[in-house]
Amino acid sequence: MHPADQIRCASSEKLKGRRIVLGITGSIAAVESVRLCRELIRHGAAVHVVLSKDAAKVVHPYAMEFASGNPVITEIDGGVQHVALCGDVPDRADLLLIAPTTANTISKMACGIDDTTVTTFATTAIGAGIPVVVVPAMHGSMINHGIVTANIRKLRESGVVVLEPKMEESKAKMPDIDRILSAVLSRIGKGDLRGKKVLVIAGSTEEPFDDIRVITNRSSGETGIELAKAAAERSADVELWLGRIEAPVPTYMRTRRFTSAESLGKMIREADEWDIVLFPAAVSDYSPERVDGKVSSQEDSLSMTLRRNPKLIDEVRAKVLVGFKAGSRVKDSELVSEAVALMERAGCSFVVANDIRDVTPGKTRVIVVERDGSSQKVVGTKADVADEVLDRASKG
Repeated sequence: MHPADQIRCASSEKLKGRRIVLGITGSIAAVESVRLCRELIRHGAAVHVVLSKDAAKVVHPYAMEFASGNPVITEIDGGVQHVALCGDVPDRADLLLIAPTTANTISKMACGIDDTTVTTFATTAIGAGIPVVVVPAMHGSMINHGIVTANIRKLRESGVVVLEPKMEESKAKMPDIDRILSAVLSRIGKGDLRGKKVLVIAGSTEEPFDDIRVITNRSSGETGIELAKAAAERSADVELWLGRIEAPVPTYMRTRRFTSAESLGKMIREADEWDIVLFPAAVSDYSPERVDGKVSSQEDSLSMTLRRNPKLIDEVRAKVLVGFKAGSRVKDSELVSEAVALMERAGCSFVVANDIRDVTPGKTRVIVVERDGSSQKVVGTKADVADEVLDRASKG
């Protein structure tokens, strides 16, 4: 067994059975290609690597053969590898991913020039209708060149996905591997949310009781972030609204911020209708009467008046609305009853309920409750739960 097979599907089976051609061109960012290749394999993909001559000066073919578990293509010979993998033939690859992609390669692709191994694969793949994802990496002055910019636009107009680079230190750097993986999944994953506008509202609110202090809760926002990532991987147009969170947010995600229940309510009331709204946010049920200034820390005791906040999920406009209900130390039957009550009040399509005792590092347990009171238990990581929830939401 090749070492690459030992890590296959270690992270997920989202790319299981998929064949990806990874084209690498002569950018210094090619040093990241081993990590990228291995990550694709961890999600189940079979990866075939194509190196340009300049790329082979940055990363050795042996390194990529180790990373992929397959022979590396450095030239086109009698095996017509570009046709065998990316032509109009049976058992062809599912996707051509070119990462990193130089300005030279981008411009040649846009003009239909194929004088390197990678550009020959690109011309063949585009002509055969195979999805192509391009990940630019170059100096900032190069990507800002008007002709390069026009060629990027030309590629996009032809159906090629060109990712936005990460602009740092006057360079157009490759985005994070998570971003590249999301783009790959969006092109060859389930795709069942393509054309859908999806909103995820995550995190907790902070309710101020003086100019410095707030009341909040323990929600980390991780569930909402996993839902947003999973929706993007299914080709949805995703927006993520965030309150106070503890989990990392993907840099590629389109986000908006709220603080209190009041600020979130304003955002909801001003928003248009969405195709799907997922509402795992932990909105405070009560807010304190605010004190001007700062309450003295010398007081021996402190009392405050709490006022009830409106149930903001009731004001959401969506074709599919998914509610979330958290409990503590309650029976499953009680969770189901509370979920049904939430559906009846807010008009949810279904509700995801859980007891906070069932949330442990790396694992959770939820109950998906339907409008008729039937339910299904789901156990796994929060990413697993996100996929199950979106399977249900995609059906309307």
